[in-house]
Amino acid sequence: MTAAPRPPGGHPTPTLLEQFGQIDIYLFDQLLRGRIAPGDVIFDAGCGGGRNLFHLLREGYEVFAMDTDAGAVESVRRLAAQLAPHLPPENFRVGDLERMTWPAAFADVVISSAVLHFARDEQHFHDMLHGTWQALKPGGMLFCRLASSIGMESEVQALGRRRYLLPDGSERFLVDEPMLVQLTSGLGGQLLDPIKTTVVQNQRCMTTWVVRKNNTLPV
Repeated sequence: MTAAPRPPGGHPTPTLLEQFGQIDIYLFDQLLRGRIAPGDVIFDAGCGGGRNLFHLLREGYEVFAMDTDAGAVESVRRLAAQLAPHLPPENFRVGDLERMTWPAAFADVVISSAVLHFARDEQHFHDMLHGTWQALKPGGMLFCRLASSIGMESEVQALGRRRYLLPDGSERFLVDEPMLVQLTSGLGGQLLDPIKTTVVQNQRCMTTWVVRKNNTLPV
Protein backbone atom coordinates (compact mmCIF):
# COMPACT_ATOMS: atom_id res chain seq x y z
CA MET A 1 0.00 0.00 0.00
CA THR A 2 1.41 3.40 -0.99
CA ALA A 3 1.95 5.79 1.91
CA ALA A 4 0.26 9.20 1.92
CA PRO A 5 2.47 11.89 0.35
CA ARG A 6 4.50 14.00 2.75
CA PRO A 7 4.43 17.77 2.26
CA PRO A 8 7.38 19.97 3.27
CA GLY A 9 7.76 19.46 7.02
CA GLY A 10 7.37 15.69 6.89
CA HIS A 11 3.73 15.20 8.01
CA PRO A 12 1.51 13.01 5.80
CA THR A 13 -1.24 14.85 3.96
CA PRO A 14 -4.55 13.77 5.54
CA THR A 15 -6.88 11.89 3.24
CA LEU A 16 -10.34 13.24 2.44
CA LEU A 17 -11.80 10.52 4.66
CA GLU A 18 -9.58 11.63 7.53
CA GLN A 19 -10.66 15.24 7.04
CA PHE A 20 -14.36 14.84 6.36
CA GLY A 21 -15.43 11.37 7.47
CA GLN A 22 -18.54 9.99 5.75
CA ILE A 23 -20.11 13.42 5.13
CA ASP A 24 -23.08 13.63 2.77
CA ILE A 25 -21.70 14.75 -0.59
CA TYR A 26 -24.40 17.41 -0.93
CA LEU A 27 -23.54 18.87 2.48
CA PHE A 28 -19.88 18.82 1.42
CA ASP A 29 -20.95 20.95 -1.55
CA GLN A 30 -22.34 23.57 0.85
CA LEU A 31 -18.99 23.63 2.65
CA LEU A 32 -17.14 24.11 -0.61
CA ARG A 33 -19.34 27.07 -1.47
CA GLY A 34 -18.69 28.77 1.86
CA ARG A 35 -22.23 28.51 3.17
CA ILE A 36 -21.00 26.89 6.39
CA ALA A 37 -18.39 29.25 7.78
CA PRO A 38 -16.09 29.25 10.83
CA GLY A 39 -17.96 30.66 13.81
CA ASP A 40 -21.33 29.29 12.73
CA VAL A 41 -23.44 27.45 15.28
CA ILE A 42 -24.50 24.08 13.83
CA PHE A 43 -27.53 22.01 14.83
CA ASP A 44 -27.87 18.49 13.43
CA ALA A 45 -31.59 17.73 13.74
CA GLY A 46 -31.63 13.94 13.67
CA CYS A 47 -27.90 13.35 13.85
CA GLY A 48 -27.74 9.55 13.82
CA GLY A 49 -24.18 8.46 14.59
CA GLY A 50 -22.76 11.83 13.52
CA ARG A 51 -21.59 11.10 9.96
CA ASN A 52 -22.14 14.75 8.98
CA LEU A 53 -20.45 16.16 12.09
CA PHE A 54 -16.94 14.72 11.83
CA HIS A 55 -15.39 17.67 9.97
CA LEU A 56 -17.39 20.28 11.88
CA LEU A 57 -16.31 18.91 15.25
CA ARG A 58 -12.72 18.54 14.07
CA GLU A 59 -12.62 22.15 12.90
CA GLY A 60 -13.94 23.62 16.14
CA TYR A 61 -17.50 24.57 15.21
CA GLU A 62 -20.05 25.02 17.98
CA VAL A 63 -22.09 21.89 17.36
CA PHE A 64 -25.41 20.76 18.81
CA ALA A 65 -27.29 17.60 17.88
CA MET A 66 -30.43 15.66 18.69
CA ASP A 67 -31.75 12.20 17.85
CA THR A 68 -34.43 9.88 19.16
CA ASP A 69 -31.90 7.03 19.34
CA ALA A 70 -29.99 7.08 22.63
CA GLY A 71 -27.27 4.84 21.22
CA ALA A 72 -26.69 7.21 18.30
CA VAL A 73 -26.45 10.20 20.62
CA GLU A 74 -23.93 8.37 22.78
CA SER A 75 -21.85 7.68 19.66
CA VAL A 76 -21.87 11.40 18.83
CA ARG A 77 -20.84 12.24 22.39
CA ARG A 78 -17.87 9.89 22.09
CA LEU A 79 -16.94 11.39 18.73
CA ALA A 80 -17.15 14.90 20.18
CA ALA A 81 -15.06 13.91 23.20
CA GLN A 82 -12.35 12.81 20.79
CA LEU A 83 -12.51 15.65 18.25
CA ALA A 84 -13.94 18.58 20.23
CA PRO A 85 -13.43 17.99 23.96
CA HIS A 86 -14.36 21.62 24.70
CA LEU A 87 -18.01 20.87 23.86
CA PRO A 88 -20.14 19.70 26.82
CA PRO A 89 -22.03 16.40 26.52
CA GLU A 90 -25.27 18.39 27.02
CA ASN A 91 -24.88 19.69 23.45
CA PHE A 92 -25.93 16.23 22.27
CA ARG A 93 -29.38 15.18 23.41
CA VAL A 94 -31.94 12.43 23.05
CA GLY A 95 -35.28 13.87 22.05
CA ASP A 96 -37.98 14.49 19.47
CA LEU A 97 -37.69 17.36 17.02
CA GLU A 98 -41.31 18.30 17.60
CA ARG A 99 -40.50 18.92 21.28
CA MET A 100 -37.34 20.99 21.10
CA THR A 101 -35.40 21.57 24.31
CA TRP A 102 -33.20 24.39 22.99
CA PRO A 103 -34.31 28.01 22.63
CA ALA A 104 -35.65 29.20 19.30
CA ALA A 105 -33.33 30.71 16.69
CA PHE A 106 -30.03 29.53 18.18
CA ALA A 107 -28.37 27.96 15.10
CA ASP A 108 -26.83 29.48 11.98
CA VAL A 109 -27.03 26.19 10.10
CA VAL A 110 -29.51 23.37 10.65
CA ILE A 111 -28.85 19.95 9.11
CA SER A 112 -31.73 17.54 8.51
CA SER A 113 -30.34 14.53 6.68
CA ALA A 114 -32.60 11.52 6.03
CA VAL A 115 -34.91 12.38 8.93
CA LEU A 116 -38.21 13.91 7.85
CA HIS A 117 -39.21 10.99 5.60
CA PHE A 118 -39.75 8.92 8.76
CA ALA A 119 -42.82 11.02 9.61
CA ARG A 120 -45.91 8.95 10.42
CA ASP A 121 -48.29 11.31 8.61
CA GLU A 122 -48.61 14.94 7.49
CA GLN A 123 -49.19 16.30 11.00
CA HIS A 124 -46.09 14.53 12.32
CA PHE A 125 -44.08 15.80 9.33
CA HIS A 126 -45.14 19.39 9.92
CA ASP A 127 -44.47 19.12 13.66
CA MET A 128 -40.94 17.80 13.05
CA LEU A 129 -40.28 20.41 10.38
CA HIS A 130 -41.54 23.21 12.64
CA GLY A 131 -39.21 22.14 15.44
CA THR A 132 -36.32 21.95 13.01
CA TRP A 133 -37.06 25.34 11.43
CA GLN A 134 -37.65 27.01 14.79
CA ALA A 135 -34.05 26.29 15.77
CA LEU A 136 -32.76 28.36 12.84
CA LYS A 137 -31.74 32.00 13.16
CA PRO A 138 -33.15 34.54 10.70
CA GLY A 139 -30.72 34.57 7.80
CA GLY A 140 -29.62 31.03 8.60
CA MET A 141 -29.58 28.00 6.30
CA LEU A 142 -31.56 24.77 6.48
CA PHE A 143 -29.89 21.90 4.64
CA CYS A 144 -32.36 19.07 4.19
CA ARG A 145 -32.13 15.70 2.45
CA LEU A 146 -35.29 13.61 2.35
CA ALA A 147 -37.10 11.01 0.29
CA SER A 148 -39.47 12.21 -2.41
CA SER A 149 -41.55 10.94 -5.30
CA ILE A 150 -39.86 13.30 -7.77
CA GLY A 151 -38.84 11.36 -10.86
CA MET A 152 -40.49 8.10 -9.74
CA GLU A 153 -44.12 9.09 -9.40
CA SER A 154 -45.39 5.99 -11.21
CA GLU A 155 -43.11 3.62 -9.28
CA VAL A 156 -44.28 4.33 -5.71
CA GLN A 157 -47.45 2.92 -4.15
CA ALA A 158 -49.59 5.22 -2.02
CA LEU A 159 -50.43 3.85 1.43
CA GLY A 160 -52.27 6.92 2.70
CA ARG A 161 -51.25 9.92 4.85
CA ARG A 162 -48.51 10.71 2.26
CA ARG A 163 -46.72 7.47 3.10
CA TYR A 164 -45.64 5.28 0.19
CA LEU A 165 -44.18 1.87 -0.50
CA LEU A 166 -40.98 2.28 -2.49
CA PRO A 167 -39.56 -0.22 -5.01
CA ASP A 168 -36.72 -0.95 -2.56
CA GLY A 169 -39.32 -2.34 -0.12
CA SER A 170 -39.19 0.53 2.40
CA GLU A 171 -42.08 2.74 3.50
CA ARG A 172 -41.48 6.48 3.62
CA PHE A 173 -43.28 9.79 3.92
CA LEU A 174 -42.69 11.37 0.52
CA VAL A 175 -42.69 15.00 -0.52
CA ASP A 176 -42.88 16.38 -4.04
CA GLU A 177 -41.74 19.61 -5.70
CA PRO A 178 -45.00 21.60 -5.26
CA MET A 179 -45.07 20.69 -1.57
CA LEU A 180 -41.46 21.83 -1.04
CA VAL A 181 -42.06 25.09 -2.93
CA GLN A 182 -45.17 25.77 -0.84
CA LEU A 183 -43.36 24.91 2.39
CA THR A 184 -40.48 27.24 1.51
CA SER A 185 -42.85 30.16 1.10
CA GLY A 186 -45.05 29.24 4.05
CA LEU A 187 -42.10 28.95 6.44
CA GLY A 188 -40.80 32.37 5.43
CA GLY A 189 -37.80 31.22 3.47
CA GLN A 190 -36.24 31.26 0.03
CA LEU A 191 -34.55 28.55 -1.96
CA LEU A 192 -30.76 28.86 -1.98
CA ASP A 193 -30.45 26.18 -4.65
CA PRO A 194 -32.91 24.68 -7.11
CA ILE A 195 -34.56 21.59 -5.68
CA LYS A 196 -32.35 18.67 -6.74
CA THR A 197 -33.28 15.00 -6.78
CA THR A 198 -31.18 11.87 -7.19
CA VAL A 199 -32.97 8.79 -8.52
CA VAL A 200 -31.23 5.72 -7.13
CA GLN A 201 -31.58 3.11 -9.89
CA ASN A 202 -35.40 3.08 -9.84
CA GLN A 203 -35.39 2.10 -6.16
CA ARG A 204 -35.90 5.43 -4.38
CA CYS A 205 -35.45 9.18 -4.78
CA MET A 206 -33.55 11.49 -2.45
CA THR A 207 -34.14 15.23 -2.73
CA THR A 208 -31.89 18.06 -1.53
CA TRP A 209 -33.78 21.11 -0.24
CA VAL A 210 -31.66 24.09 0.82
CA VAL A 211 -33.47 27.11 2.27
CA ARG A 212 -32.43 30.48 3.69
CA LYS A 213 -34.64 31.79 6.51
CA ASN A 214 -35.80 35.31 5.75
CA ASN A 215 -34.82 38.07 8.16
CA THR A 216 -38.11 39.90 7.94
CA LEU A 217 -40.64 37.18 8.72
CA PRO A 218 -41.45 35.54 12.08
CA VAL A 219 -40.39 31.99 12.97
